[in-house]
Formats: sequence, structure tokens, C-alpha cells
Amino acid sequence: MTAAGAPLHPLAVAGRLARLRGRLDDAGVDALLVTSLVNVRWLTGFTGSAGVLVVGADRALLATDGRYRTQSAEQLVEAGLADAVEVAVGGLEAQASAIAAAVPEGRRLGFEATHLTWGAHEQWASRLAETTLVPTRGVVEVLRVTKDAGELARMERAAAIADAALADVLPALTERGMTERTFAAELDHAMRVRGAEERAFETIVAAGERSAMPHARPGDEPIRRGDAVVVDFGAVYDGYRSDMTRTFCVGGEPEGALAAVFALVGEAQAAGVAAVVPGATAGEVDATCRDRIAAAGYGERFEHGTGHGVGLDIHEAPSVAPGSAAILTPGTVVTVEPGVYLAGVGGVRVEDTLVVTDTGARALTRFPKSVPV
Repeated sequence: MTAAGAPLHPLAVAGRLARLRGRLDDAGVDALLVTSLVNVRWLTGFTGSAGVLVVGADRALLATDGRYRTQSAEQLVEAGLADAVEVAVGGLEAQASAIAAAVPEGRRLGFEATHLTWGAHEQWASRLAETTLVPTRGVVEVLRVTKDAGELARMERAAAIADAALADVLPALTERGMTERTFAAELDHAMRVRGAEERAFETIVAAGERSAMPHARPGDEPIRRGDAVVVDFGAVYDGYRSDMTRTFCVGGEPEGALAAVFALVGEAQAAGVAAVVPGATAGEVDATCRDRIAAAGYGERFEHGTGHGVGLDIHEAPSVAPGSAAILTPGTVVTVEPGVYLAGVGGVRVEDTLVVTDTGARALTRFPKSVPV
């Protein structure tokens, strides 16, 4: 576990533009217009809330507005890209003019089809009338699948923060009158106190019958003795996210139908974790969990994918879902999170975030899976 406050391995940003350029031919374009702010950040280190990047074979230009004049310059220096990325600062028209000038007439300019609205596409088409706009999908995202040492260090720090925050607040789960909403707020606050920039996504706390809702929003009903409580949450550290789910039984051991489900989900999740090895497909990991749950008669009660990639986004490639052909390689980060949900009774989900290694996988999330509360 990365010690809180210890220096982290630097991010290897400077080499990413070259990797992207190596994919332009396969995408059938001469340059790529990057409008996803997450992709802009990954390629350049720029973290502003407004910016567009165009990357060609021998030129890269970052266009942003006056709020980020100093920040963009400083972050490009920090990323080692001060001489590799030009910066255009100004209003939207000035930015569009700079981008148009950076892309020679007649060239094929790719745009990120999954990140650009129809209206924005029309605006770019009118501003870049001499350029052929070509839709692309996943050109940058596929490069983000394999995390470097700096990325992994930040994700491990985020996971350690979340682990510690849950340990801080878990005793409060049994306090009289404790509600899902209050417990979620206390957990979010504890992550902030521990050093998180923010929560990785809206924290899920679902108790009793509501625990059978995989993405329930925290409510105001008191958490009661005997309730199953699903807690799904994560922290953000330097942009990178963690993701973990634990299910607790308040005041003792689960009984009845829930007892069998707790045991089954724990077994399925452990098997799925063991299946995360280099060379396996994401679909095989999903099948490992899903087949066990189906064999126990609960196949129809497992209604979501087994997991997903994590990084700068909480949901990234690869998808750990039925039929996924994505091959796991060292440096890939995925979650394994099977669940069984019984309407009117409750649900159980257990999730860890794992990084694929040369020989298997290593868990970034380490909070115990069986803790009495």
C-alpha cells in the first residue's frame, strides 16, 4: 500500500502523443481533434475545464481560453511537452481559427464521435469547412487501458484513502438512527479528510430491501439491525479513481436467504479475482463469476456486468461483461463485482479493483470482506 504523503512515481505523459500518432493511420485520419477533457488531460497533463487538442503527424496544438493561459503553460512544462505542444489562447472563434490553421486543407481530421454532440459537430464542420471530418471511436481510450507506474501509484493511493476512510466510519453504521444518506456523507467526508480530491462517483449506501437495487441512491430511512448494507464508493487522487464495494450485515450474521447469497457472492467474487490473469479475456472473467451464480440458481438475479476498467474515468475499457473479447495484459486495471439481488429481501455485491501483473493480479482495494458490524 502506498504510504499517505509519500512521493509518487511521476506520470509518463511525454510519450503519449507519439503513441497516439502511431494509431492515426489505422483510424484512417491525418490528425485527431480531441474534445474529451479526460483524453486531453491524459495526452498533455492539462487539467482545465475547457480545452481542445488537435494532434497531427508532426504538430500538436492545445486551444483553451484566457482562464487557463498560465495553467496550460505550466502543466505542459511539468509534463515535458513545452516544446511539443503549441498553445492557442482566446475565445471560441480564435480557438477554432488556430485549429483550422493547424490542419492543412484537404486533410482527414478525426473527431471523437462518442464525445461530440451533434450540435458541436455542426459547429466544427462549419469552422473547418476545408477539412474532411471523420468519426472515430476509442482511438485514445485504447491507449489508456494499460496504466504506467505513475498511474498505478495514484490509483493505489486513491484506494488506500478509501480503505482508511471506511475503517474510520464503519462503527457509525450501527448508531441508532443512522441513515443511508448520513453514512454516505460521513464516508465522503472521511475520504476528503484522508486526502481525496473528491469522491470517485456518487457513493452508494443501500440497506435492507433497498440493497437489492444495484445503484440505489442513499435515502433517509434508518438502517436497522439485520439489514444487509451495500456500500459502493471510491476516492480520487490526482485525477485517478478507486472503486470498491463491501456488503455488511448489521448486528450479526446474515440469516435465511441472505445467508446463502452472502456465501455465494463471496465465492463467485473470489473465483473471479483468481481468473484475472494475463492472457485471459474479460469475458472469461465474467463467465467465471456468472456461471457459479447461475449454477446456484441465481443467474437471473445477477443483472449487470462483472466489472469494468478504471482510471481517470470510473468506467473505462475494458468491459468485464458477457462475451467481452478484450485480452487482459499487465497494467490493465479492472473491477470484479458480482452481485445477487433479491427483490423484497436484499442484495449482496462485493467488489475489488485489480491490476493485472505478469503472473496474475494484485488488488488495489484491500479492506476486509468479512467485518462484523
